[in-house]
Amino acid sequence: MITTLNAIAFKAQTHPKHRFQNLYGLLNTDSLYQSWGQLNKQAKPGIDGITMPKYRDKLIENIDRLGQQLKQKCYRVNDIKRIFIPKSNGKLRPLGLPTVDDKLVQQSVSQILQSIWEQDFLRNSYGYRPNKSAHQAVHSLTLNLQFKGYGYIVEADIKGFFDNLDHEWLMAMLKQRIDDKAILNLINQWLKARIKSPDGVFTKPLSGSPQGGIISPVLANIYLHYALDLWFEKKVKPRMKGRAMMIRYADDFVCAFQFAHDAERFYKVLPKRLKKFNLDVAEDKTSLMRFSRFHIGRKRHFVFLGFEFYWGRDSKGKARLRRRTAVKKLKATLSEYYQWIKAKRSLKLSIWLPQLKRKLTGFRNYFGLPDNSRSLSYVYDYVLHNLYKWLNRRSGRRSYNWSNFKKMLEYFRIESPKVSKRLVLVDWY
Repeated sequence: MITTLNAIAFKAQTHPKHRFQNLYGLLNTDSLYQSWGQLNKQAKPGIDGITMPKYRDKLIENIDRLGQQLKQKCYRVNDIKRIFIPKSNGKLRPLGLPTVDDKLVQQSVSQILQSIWEQDFLRNSYGYRPNKSAHQAVHSLTLNLQFKGYGYIVEADIKGFFDNLDHEWLMAMLKQRIDDKAILNLINQWLKARIKSPDGVFTKPLSGSPQGGIISPVLANIYLHYALDLWFEKKVKPRMKGRAMMIRYADDFVCAFQFAHDAERFYKVLPKRLKKFNLDVAEDKTSLMRFSRFHIGRKRHFVFLGFEFYWGRDSKGKARLRRRTAVKKLKATLSEYYQWIKAKRSLKLSIWLPQLKRKLTGFRNYFGLPDNSRSLSYVYDYVLHNLYKWLNRRSGRRSYNWSNFKKMLEYFRIESPKVSKRLVLVDWY
């Protein structure tokens, strides 16, 4: 399967207008076994209630059955279970949970699509791609704004992108590179699959691709590649009088311009372009601002991927682009830690303190970038303060003094986080 995918990638790279046929034949038991190895074994079950461990108990039988269904073209997509998870702004994010069968087939198809379109995607797209990350997007934006002389920023976010993705447009985009009705029909089935809400009501979506589906990220990238990336590269940039660039991670993107007139033109035409593909900008997250080294201070800032960007001064007094954890994200994180520690305080420490350590490590791994040491220290100090507070309220008397508390932290290896100094490759625009 890997050899076949490499051959597809080579063909896609050397023949940009080639339309691939006979892709459906790649969906066999070999590809399903490979897909099984790439699935998250801790994922929640779909509408049929079958968990990953239960599916694994009869793995050979299940994959042979699924492979035969695909071979005979009698495989049918299952309904999707919808759940809601809280967002940092207090709202709820809808997630769609496919069954394990659908996850396996989606993983195989997403690999095929990735092999084709990874050769077409532009370098300014960082979301859900191999060897691309949010940190690379953040570093690339930082260095380009620092050294390339951009003076104006258009920060934008697409309103409910995964819910409003137009099915007809997406199928037309897929046909640019695929000439295989069987695999196109399979993707269309996933888009049209019924969704069961928590109250038991079934709905058939007219647009969108459920977040939580394995194939949704690559479909989203394909959609925005044609709707936004190519348009900015081929139409917008050639008409600008000065430099212009765009950094995109999924449906969250930032555009930078050298001149005010260019930024204003783009800001006006962007909603019209997105409307053509049945998308709208989120007005509360979209703005145009003057942003340059001549405007020092945190009052003038923008947020991208959880980081707040602003201009400050280094130790030599020179203007330098800074970044820190966004205020809303920081407050939401502190609130989450507070509620979590309060809820876990009565359990055995050996059960939940390793979990707390993993939570702190996860926060450090993402937000532990240079210039952000204060945010890391603030979160760590806040967690220790509340941990000390709630552990001493578990009974009628104090359980710890600070000396014993520090020994307990050392035992569970809960250490103060430090910023990362690892090298991250970036693109220049």
